[in-house]
Amino acid sequence: MAALTPISRKPFWLVALVVGLFGGFIGLFVGTANGNGPMGVFIGAALLIGLAWFYIYVLKDERAGRGITFAGLGIAGFAAAGMPGLVLGAIFGAIGGWMIYWMYEGRYRAYVPPYLTAGQVLWHFTFRVICGAIFIFLITPILVVLPLSFNAQDFFTFTPEMLRFDPEGYSLKHYRDFFSNNEWQRSFKNSLIIAPIATIISVTLGTLAAIGLSQSHVPGRRAIMAILISPMIVPLIISATGMFFFYSDVGNWLEGLGLGKTFVGYVKVVLAHAVLGIPFVIITVTATLVGFDRSLTRAAANMGADPVTTFFRVQMPLILPGVISGGLFAFITSFDEVVVVLFVGSASQKTLPWQMFTGLREQISPTILAVATILVFISVCLLTTLELLRRRSERLRGMSPG
Repeated sequence: MAALTPISRKPFWLVALVVGLFGGFIGLFVGTANGNGPMGVFIGAALLIGLAWFYIYVLKDERAGRGITFAGLGIAGFAAAGMPGLVLGAIFGAIGGWMIYWMYEGRYRAYVPPYLTAGQVLWHFTFRVICGAIFIFLITPILVVLPLSFNAQDFFTFTPEMLRFDPEGYSLKHYRDFFSNNEWQRSFKNSLIIAPIATIISVTLGTLAAIGLSQSHVPGRRAIMAILISPMIVPLIISATGMFFFYSDVGNWLEGLGLGKTFVGYVKVVLAHAVLGIPFVIITVTATLVGFDRSLTRAAANMGADPVTTFFRVQMPLILPGVISGGLFAFITSFDEVVVVLFVGSASQKTLPWQMFTGLREQISPTILAVATILVFISVCLLTTLELLRRRSERLRGMSPG
């Protein structure tokens, strides 16, 4: 690994182009942070191109070159921005040093079929860079919130202590406030009451609707499907306004039957959230039913099984991954929803997103950052479960190897 081999070496202009683009991209952030983005682009590109020329034509030792880049940019980052600069500089140095030799020796060709032309190889990696940039654009706001939730101060910004990685700049005070504050705990309990009940209703009605609409003899099933999934298409504020007027009459009728006002409020919010969750269940279950073998239900009927037994013993085990996936989507929708509950609910049904909205609008509570981190963790767990269920569903339907 130490010495360069003459096999598949690429022209230096190609190496300079790629590493220069990478260096300019990193220099853009560094220069912008110091008030001069264009200068950062120029310095970053020139630095990596110069290092590439020196390593290839003078040093000629990959291990030494990558080590110099790793240590050099790490030390430069530490001198400019302390410990955070050291970490970022070392990371970018490791990537930059690896990229120089990855390009020069043509190692990127090992990741693509050998018959691809140069233009096709360029598009292959360009497409992945674009996807990576989109991913970074989407995930960056979340990555900013996570460390801020450990801020020792009541600020929504990084303090100098945090930027220096000083332990005194970090604290669990916002998490302690969440678990000890009565307002936050009451809203959290409301979410844990409303979301599961709304999910059960969504899964029950959505699964039955999906199974019924999957039958070819159902008249107007496309129109019915469009109506059932309309809550996820219509703007939420319009749906919330319509639910406000509809459930107001329903609430008055229920209260007229002698039911308590608080209980009726929970019923209205649960039903409203169930309406929002049903489209997700219908879509996921319908997608699962696409690969379902109808001959299995006919065989069960020929063996004397009634429709209910056939559903629970034959059909449900095979579509269960889709049902659970739809249920998880419905749960997330109910747990994170704030607009509808503002219209339909009252103070007694204040959910966790409602409390977060109140904290942003009225008192600017940093506890919101801790709650947001907890919700992100829950969402990641649920999405991981969804992916596992999707793979299991594909295996059950024979779409992927076991």
